[in-house]
Amino acid sequence: MCPMRSLKTFNLNQFNHKHNMPDLVCFCHLRWDFVYQRPQHLLSRYAKVQRVFVIEEPLFHNDGPTLQIIEKASNLVVVVPMLPHGHSFQEIEQMQKDLLNIFFVEKQIEKYIFLYFTPMALGISDHFKPLVTIYDCMDELAAFKYAPPELIPRENQLLAKADVVFTGGHNLYQAKKNSHQNIHPFPSSIDKEHFSKARTIKYEPADQQSIPHPRFGFYGVVDERFDLDLISNVAKMRPDWHFVIIGPVVKIDPESLPNENNIHYLGGKEYSDLPEYLATWDVAIIPFLRNESTRYISPTKTPEYLAAGKPVISTSIIDVIRPYGDLNLVHIADTPEKFILAAETELMSTDKSSWLEKVDEHLQHNSWDITWDRMMNLISNKLEGPKHHISNQNLEAYV
Repeated sequence: MCPMRSLKTFNLNQFNHKHNMPDLVCFCHLRWDFVYQRPQHLLSRYAKVQRVFVIEEPLFHNDGPTLQIIEKASNLVVVVPMLPHGHSFQEIEQMQKDLLNIFFVEKQIEKYIFLYFTPMALGISDHFKPLVTIYDCMDELAAFKYAPPELIPRENQLLAKADVVFTGGHNLYQAKKNSHQNIHPFPSSIDKEHFSKARTIKYEPADQQSIPHPRFGFYGVVDERFDLDLISNVAKMRPDWHFVIIGPVVKIDPESLPNENNIHYLGGKEYSDLPEYLATWDVAIIPFLRNESTRYISPTKTPEYLAAGKPVISTSIIDVIRPYGDLNLVHIADTPEKFILAAETELMSTDKSSWLEKVDEHLQHNSWDITWDRMMNLISNKLEGPKHHISNQNLEAYV
């Protein structure tokens, strides 16, 4: 049972006026400009009322240690440690600690919340004294390709330190629920207004116009989780069907991608442009492998595709099966034969009004605003407890 249902609606603006909300310092393993997803949705909402500092993982150059500070929006700053090459893991962490100590003083970050998307950031931040520590476990990062060996012990440390823990889906919650006394599932949400534009858009981007129908589309990161064989086999079996793949290719060799003539790789696109691409797809797809790296994922694109009014075919990802597959809102297919059967069913269907009604009914209470309000209820419960006395008289007062 999801513990979120009993929570009251949270008004962040009212809470900020009453309590003087602290700054939020986020430690994130994902680059802000990589793919617009969960961290961006959540942090941009907090930035409407208070400062947000997003600390990214370091980049390396030939000069001395410094911070690249980029203002992305009002109240929202991305901070990238720029470090010299040729240092040990311990030296790299110490340089980041030193840079952050100075940064906190210069920016007068005195009352603050810590939000971790990666446990690895404990090594550069565990000497600070935040009012509240949050761990948003959006994925099982230890199962991803090239995960550092320190990740699991760091996560155990973070779970011991955190005041509240969120998970990126219900299946991940089931796996983690006994690891913390204040843990809550928050599966992927949607910006319905943004993606529902695809239901009425009549034009399409230039690089998609020449691709014939029927079109099967995917957007997202193309990495070790992507089922290349499934797409390749279906493309070979149905050469008159066309597959549109949008997104960056990472952690896998681009040469390994299937190169059938009816598979079209359009590269990464801006979040704002996605509805224009979705609008003329016949079917949206989620072709993920079933392995340790996908066992706990909750693909954000599932409700986004549905909000766009597009039929969806997905492989048997648990957080897609429950609830979307169980409610017959999404087709589940792991083999080329089952994929083709589901696709033919959708391509022959001319009246989707009943299905769209069920989709809209299911999605009516799903939004990033609601998700963030519920998260803030849990955070505010901790902020309303005993307060730490924070002073900016000197560095030692809060580090």
